[in-house]
Amino acid sequence: MAADTTTGPTTASAENTRIHNIGYRKYDGPRLGRAHARRSLFSQSLRGAYGLGRSAKSKVLPMLLFGVMCVPAAIIVAVAIALPDASDLPIEYTRYAIVTQAVIGLYLASQAPQSVSRDLRFKTVPLYFSRPIERVDYVLSKYAAMASALFILTAVPLVILYVGALLAKFDFSDQTEGFAQGMVSVALLSVLFAGLGLVMAALTPRRGFGVAAVIGVLTISYGAVSTIQAIAWETGSPGAVAWLGLFSPITLIDGVQSAFLGATSAFPGGEGPSTGAGVVYLLVVLGLVAGSYGVLMRRYRKVGL
Repeated sequence: MAADTTTGPTTASAENTRIHNIGYRKYDGPRLGRAHARRSLFSQSLRGAYGLGRSAKSKVLPMLLFGVMCVPAAIIVAVAIALPDASDLPIEYTRYAIVTQAVIGLYLASQAPQSVSRDLRFKTVPLYFSRPIERVDYVLSKYAAMASALFILTAVPLVILYVGALLAKFDFSDQTEGFAQGMVSVALLSVLFAGLGLVMAALTPRRGFGVAAVIGVLTISYGAVSTIQAIAWETGSPGAVAWLGLFSPITLIDGVQSAFLGATSAFPGGEGPSTGAGVVYLLVVLGLVAGSYGVLMRRYRKVGL
C-alpha cells in the first residue's frame, strides 16, 4: 500500500502560518446608516451644483449664471422704486423664469452632466452602492439636489423682486399673491427641468454629449415650438397655438401657469390654453416627471453592478 504523503506538507504549512498585525484598527464609531448616506449624497450634490467644495474654476460658471439671474431683478426693483408714479413691478413674478429661460437652460446643461456623468465615466457608482445606499436612494438624492439647485436659481430673483416691491410700498396683497404664484411656478419648473436634464446627462458618460443633449431638449425645442406657434397665429390657426405648447418644456410651464395661476401667457396673442387644455398640460408635466424618474431608475439598474 502506498504511503500517505499529504500529512507532511500540510503540517509544515500550518507550522509556517503567521498572523501579522500591520496596524489596522477596527471602527468603533457610530453607524449612521442609510438615511445619513442619503442626506450626505444630497448635500454633496447640491453643493457641487454651485461649485462649493470643488476647485475655484468649478465655481465660475454656476456663480456667474446665478448672478445673471439676480442682477436683472435688482435693476427692475431699482427702476420701480425710482419712478415716482409706479404702482407695480414692470414684470410679473410668473414671467421672470420664462424671460430668463435661456440662462436656466445653460445652468442645467452645465450642472446636470457634472452631477451624474462623472460618476458614470469614472465608474464610481458601484462605490456608492457598496455602502448602505440603494439605487432608489442614489436617484432620489441626485434628483432632489438638482431640483433644489434650480429652485434656488429661479426663486432668489423672485425674492429680490418681492422685497423690492414691499420697499417701494406697492400693494401688499397683490404682491404677495403674485409672489406665491411665481414660487409655485418655479417649483414646478425646477422639478420638470431637473428630471429632463438628469435623464439626458445620464444617457452618456461623456460630459460634452450630455451638455449638447440638454441644450437640444430645452433651448432648441423652445425655439422650434415658438416659431411654429407664431406661424400658426399668423396664418389664422389660433386654436393650434395652445396645443403646440405641449412639445417644449418651457411652454409646458407657461401653459400650466397661465391656465391655473392667472399668469399672462407668452404665447402669440397672449392667449394661453383654456382650463381644459391646462389639465392636459399639467398631466403631461406630471407624466414627464414620473417618466424621468422611471428612466433614471432603469438606467442605474445595471450601472451599479
